[in-house]
Amino acid sequence: MNHFMYISCMLIWGLNFIAVKIQGTYASLEISLLYRSIIALCLFFILFIIQRKHLASLKGNIGTIVGFGLCNFAISYLLLYYGTILTTSALVTLIFSMKVVTTPLLISVILKQKTSGKIYIGGAFGILSVIITLIPQLHHLSSDFLLGGVLAILGTCITSLGDVFSLYNSDKNIDPVFANTMGMFAAVMLLLIFSIVSGQSFTFPTQPTYWLGLGYLAVLASFVAWLFYLKLVKNIGASKSSYMVAGFPAIGGIASVIIGESQLTIYLIFGIIFAVLGAYIALSKERQSA
Repeated sequence: MNHFMYISCMLIWGLNFIAVKIQGTYASLEISLLYRSIIALCLFFILFIIQRKHLASLKGNIGTIVGFGLCNFAISYLLLYYGTILTTSALVTLIFSMKVVTTPLLISVILKQKTSGKIYIGGAFGILSVIITLIPQLHHLSSDFLLGGVLAILGTCITSLGDVFSLYNSDKNIDPVFANTMGMFAAVMLLLIFSIVSGQSFTFPTQPTYWLGLGYLAVLASFVAWLFYLKLVKNIGASKSSYMVAGFPAIGGIASVIIGESQLTIYLIFGIIFAVLGAYIALSKERQSA
C-alpha cells in the first residue's frame, strides 16, 4: 500500500502543472484557483467531520495554521499558475523541484535547524538544470516568459515558507487534517476577497478540458495526494516521503513533450537529469562515521 501511495503522489503532483496548462484560461486564474480551493475545502471538511479527532490546544498556533494555508494553497499556487501559463509546465516543474533546497534553507533560518552541506550541492545542480533547459531559448526570450520564470521561483519559495509553517504545526502536534481544513479555508477567504476586489468575473466555462483540469487539481492534487502523503509521512517518515520530489522533473518534462507543449531536446533531457540528481543529493542522508 505504501508503494501505491508513493507512486500515486509522485505521478499526481508531477503532473500538477500539466493539468494547469490543460485547464487553460477560460476563466481567470484567480477564479479557477478559487473553484479548486472550494472543492478541496469541502472534501477536507467532510473528512474532518468523519474523523472526529480530539484537537490539541490551538492557543498561539492559529497564525501558523493560517500562514500554512495562505502560503501553500493560495499565494504560491496563484504564482505558479501564472508561471505555468506564461512559460512551460516543464520549466515550472524543474523550478518547483528546487523546493527540496529552499525548504531546508528556510527551516534552518527560521527554525534555527542545522542544514546539511548536500543542500547547497543539490541546489547548484537544480540551478544548472534550469539554465540548461533555457539554453535553446536564450536568443528569443520574451518578457512574458521571463516574468513567468520569476513568478515560478517566487511561488516555489513561498511554498517552502508554507512548509516551514507546516513543520512548526506538526511539532506542536496539530492534527494535519484540521490544519489542512483550516488552511484551505483561509486560502478560500483570501482568494474570494481578492477576486471580488480585483473585479474578477465568476464565470463557469463550458469547455470539458477546463473541468477535467479543475477536477484533477481539486480532487486528486489538493485532496487525494495530500491524504496519501500524510499517510506516507506517518508510515515511512517525512524524509523518505520527500524523495518523490526527485521524480517530478522527469514526469512533468515527459508529459510536457507528450502534449506538444515542449520539444524533446538534448537540453531538456539533461535539464531533467540534473534536476533529478540535484533533488536526490539534497534529500540524501549524511553518512554516519564509524
